Amino acid sequence: MLFGLEILFALVSLAVALWLRPWRMLHGALLTPALAAVVLLPGLWLLPQALPQGLAIQFSGASLLVLMLGWPLAVLALSLVALAVWGIGPADTWAVLSQWVWIGLVPATLALGIGVLLRRWLPPNPFIYTLGRGFLGTAVAVFASGLLMELLHRLAGAPALEQALVARWLMAWGDAFLTGMFAAICVAFAPQWLATWSDERYLK
Repeated sequence: MLFGLEILFALVSLAVALWLRPWRMLHGALLTPALAAVVLLPGLWLLPQALPQGLAIQFSGASLLVLMLGWPLAVLALSLVALAVWGIGPADTWAVLSQWVWIGLVPATLALGIGVLLRRWLPPNPFIYTLGRGFLGTAVAVFASGLLMELLHRLAGAPALEQALVARWLMAWGDAFLTGMFAAICVAFAPQWLATWSDERYLK
């Protein structure tokens, strides 16, 4: 049942992303961060194989991709990352599928929802963008995705739920720190790399 849920979520996300045709945005400045994500993220996603007890936690990067590329293009980039992890890593197809869904697609979708709420209820301010969407929003999205995954993956021989949640909580803040830092740097020096940033909205 859980496998079917993962397949369904992945297929729906990919279908919606393809229907929106986000590759049209690659003709501009977004080609650079998109290529960087496809090159760098597979290595970071392969890190769990070196962790003790096979604890499947690592840097997600999904929230940062949503900020830089927008959700549809981020979904396509995460799909290519998952394909690279499947091709060069030793994990089987089902493990990579689970990683693609819970480390990539779910936090990316949650980050999109958090961004929509912040745009709706808070004023357009650069600090709201960098701290709200980049830092706190990432922490919430990554931890919520990990929490949901752990609750659904109570398999025999897995680490204790409490230990896994503590690890995911710490990793979520690490992800949040890096995402917030890169978001702030891009706002200051390369706003053209942020599809979700607008000078007219945030700096008027």
